[in-house]
Amino acid sequence: MSATTPAANATPPAKGAALARQRRRKTRIGWNAVGVLVFLIVGFPVYWMVNTAFKPAKDAIDPDPSLLPTGFTLDNFHRALQIADFWGPVTRSLIVSVTVVLVGIVVGMLAALAISRFAFRGRKVVIVAILAVQMVPLVAMIIPVFLLLNDLGQYDKLSGLIITYLTFILPFTVWTLRGFIVNIPKELEEAAQVDGCTRTGAFIRVVFPLLAPGLVATSVYGFIQAWNEYLYALMLMSQKHQTATVWLANFTTKHGTEYAPMMAGSTMMAVPVVILFLFVQRKMAAGLTAGAVKG
Repeated sequence: MSATTPAANATPPAKGAALARQRRRKTRIGWNAVGVLVFLIVGFPVYWMVNTAFKPAKDAIDPDPSLLPTGFTLDNFHRALQIADFWGPVTRSLIVSVTVVLVGIVVGMLAALAISRFAFRGRKVVIVAILAVQMVPLVAMIIPVFLLLNDLGQYDKLSGLIITYLTFILPFTVWTLRGFIVNIPKELEEAAQVDGCTRTGAFIRVVFPLLAPGLVATSVYGFIQAWNEYLYALMLMSQKHQTATVWLANFTTKHGTEYAPMMAGSTMMAVPVVILFLFVQRKMAAGLTAGAVKG
């Protein structure tokens, strides 16, 4: 009776590699399936909004709705443009959102740079305060903000709304950009200063290019927050100066809600955000330290 050698029980290298490839393939298929499921869950509301926007109005209120398109019409878009002034609220929302992003990025970047690169008394208190501000519910601040803006003569003014949005977006901007700046090695700035750059020149030539992905991601967040905000725009602005989100309330009257035109208006409101994403998607996916020299 012959004894079984260890070599006879060993898995051939080719077979082992094939099993490993098969396991990796199954794992990849599983993650792809999860990704598709998440995409369907997240994307279904957007699909339903666009589908309803192009449906005939009677199909939008059908008690037994169809998941597939049942017709195609542009009447909902005509109705959305006729129910109230559309371009005025959209223009005001664009002005507010773009101003909030520009001012927030400049102030937030400088504040994040100061917190990340300079040691000063009360630095930890500032960091804790930034976190604490983000924990305060926005609903709880409506009355104080209203009274403050009214005393300052900024009620029903775009400037007052911009200041209000900045108080909500700046803490997140500072905290996010601080994380990006901390991950940029100080040695890169020091090397630039050794080569003759000033501190400002080192920041512009070294830190700022590496900070670009963080600036883009934070700008997109700030734009979306300012563009989609409804509660403060409703409370602080009159109907004459309403923004795009408040404009959507015109579709709800005492006679009911016109769902198809409302979805058409929502689709038109989503266009600026989609265009913004198309322009900045590459920057958002870019590596933080792209272009840095390893050594």
